[in-house]
Amino acid sequence: MALWGGRFEGDTSALFKALNDSLPFDRVLVLEDILGSMGWARALGRARVLKPAEVNRIIKALRTLRDREIDPRTSTIADASDEDVHSFVERELIALVGDLGKKLHTGRSRNDQVATDVRLWTARHIIELRTLLISAMESLAALAEQELKAGTVLPGYTHLQRGQPVLFAHWALAYVQMFRRDFDRLGDALPRVLELPLGSGALAGTAYPIDRDALADDLGFIGPSRNSLDAVSDRDFIFETLSAITLMGTHLSRLGEDLVLYSSSEFGFLQMADRVTSGSSLMPQKKNPDAAELLRGKAGRLLGNLVRLATTLKGLPLAYNKDLQEDKEPLFDSVHHARLCLAVVPECLRGIRINRERCMAAADDGFSAATDLADYLVRKGVPFRDAHHIAGRITRRALELGVALHKLPIAELTAIDKRIGTDLYPHLSIDRVLAKRDIVGGTAPRRVREQLREAAAFLRKARRDLR
Repeated sequence: MALWGGRFEGDTSALFKALNDSLPFDRVLVLEDILGSMGWARALGRARVLKPAEVNRIIKALRTLRDREIDPRTSTIADASDEDVHSFVERELIALVGDLGKKLHTGRSRNDQVATDVRLWTARHIIELRTLLISAMESLAALAEQELKAGTVLPGYTHLQRGQPVLFAHWALAYVQMFRRDFDRLGDALPRVLELPLGSGALAGTAYPIDRDALADDLGFIGPSRNSLDAVSDRDFIFETLSAITLMGTHLSRLGEDLVLYSSSEFGFLQMADRVTSGSSLMPQKKNPDAAELLRGKAGRLLGNLVRLATTLKGLPLAYNKDLQEDKEPLFDSVHHARLCLAVVPECLRGIRINRERCMAAADDGFSAATDLADYLVRKGVPFRDAHHIAGRITRRALELGVALHKLPIAELTAIDKRIGTDLYPHLSIDRVLAKRDIVGGTAPRRVREQLREAAAFLRKARRDLR
């Protein structure tokens, strides 16, 4: 029987039922719906709507239902034909306690009920995503530590053109910084997720003396919502969560792109492990970086889910509208795929083999120290803009002669600018170029070790705080 059927006659259209019913996807909320129902039963008991014995019977039955549904071997929700998860839980409760189960919905609407369920589900998965982010950052930090010890140097790029050399560890720690911001953004969203809508009724609040502060505390919320109209129709918390996930997906995509490029024959900086790559059905020699490509590809899916929700929300009048049923699938989908992507990052990074000689050869290509040539002239008193122009002329001359900057004869250098002496050459060595970037956030070995220590301290604290 539909929870709303008293006003209606006849059978529901099969087409409408197919359009309307949400159990095929909102069944993932069954544990949250049971948990929220337990909290509501206790709240009704405190309000003396239910007797203590009735509360105890309902709680016991809901625990039985929870234990059954949490176990895939005994769960029945996948085969149920109820309209939604709330109808399923209520029907099963009535089957266990009889007419007493019909009392539980007193003063409650599916509007505030579903908002509560989704908030509980979102909070739980934000914590899970943050835990996975820590693991991803730890794997990047471990790779950075490994390659810092090895002294691996990588060409840094702008416009996908070689710019200046950086430590490979510096590259890995750049992604730690991106994921750290994602970790913080998800954490920032959590207090707004944990605002309790239960007790708001359909739109105007409940007529029963529910202690909503106690209810919020009971269910692990920070506090109750302050406006019932807003509470039942607010999906900002989903949008904010999807926004943070989308940006995280963008960072995962950038990491995937780097891994795809660096593992190509043209770059040859690294080779990904067999367990995260695949072959070609036609070309036997191929080793395709599929995991990295999917990190890149999933970003479009995550962005699409964010846009999908924004389009649903943008024109809704207050308060609840059935359109809001469309909030769940993009949330569930984005969380699922974000979890997969984050979980595969450590798998990808643990098995990487770095071709350190190839990395060094690309970093020390003979022209990556051009900026240091300009800096050398600045230290001689030449204004930087002029020094930049002189360094450009020297680079062009080296290219004409087919030699690296550090192998350009002194006569060629002085022919362009008399202030250049043989003391220039040490400034053009890779070690010197790296060591000179000795500022906070720079790629000098000392500063990268500093970044690594700071990242390790952050990760230790983050993991401890999430326990």
